[in-house]
Order: sequence, then structure tokens, then C-alpha cells
Amino acid sequence: MTELIWLFVSIGIGVVIVFLGIVYVILRLRDKTSGFPAQDERTQRISGMAARYALHIGLYFMMGVMFVLIIGQEFLDLPDVSAGPVLIASMLVFSLTYLGLQFYFDRKRDQV
Repeated sequence: MTELIWLFVSIGIGVVIVFLGIVYVILRLRDKTSGFPAQDERTQRISGMAARYALHIGLYFMMGVMFVLIIGQEFLDLPDVSAGPVLIASMLVFSLTYLGLQFYFDRKRDQV
């Protein structure tokens, strides 16, 4: 039963990746044909600020998770946690923080 579920989940993930790739290519082609530059100084500065803040937040999140896992194993006798869910959570924190901050800084307009 679980093999069937994972088959559908894998197919779903593949479909989402292909869909996002198609949307990205369409948007890039539309921007290219419109004549506007894809990256200007403001956009690069916003992306850099968002990446820097996302890196710091993600690293602090990972340090907090490691601290909780070490304390839980050494002092509270909690079972060992596999690395898969921890890595997935870390990737989500990094990417969602970056996207959120980039959206936030882009909406601030001239204050950045």
C-alpha cells in the first residue's frame, strides 16, 4: 500500500516541478519580449538582502534544531531522529524565508 502512495507522490512531485519550470520559462520569455531588463540594480540588491537574511535565519534554525536533538538525546533519552525530516524542514525554512523576504523587500519599494 505504501509503495502505491509513494508512486503517486513521486509522480505528483514530478508534475509540480515540470509545471513550475514551464511557468518560469514562459515568464522569462514574456519579460524578454517586452524589452524590460530582467535584473536591474534594485532587483539585485533586493535579492542579495533577501538571500543574506534567509541564510542567517536558516542557519540559526538549523543550530536550534541540532541543539534540541542533542539535548533530547543526551539528557531526555529521546529516540534518534533520522536526518530526512530535519533536512526537509531546513530546506523549507531556507527557501520560504528567502521567497517571503524577497516579496517583502520588493513591496517596500524605495525604502530598500
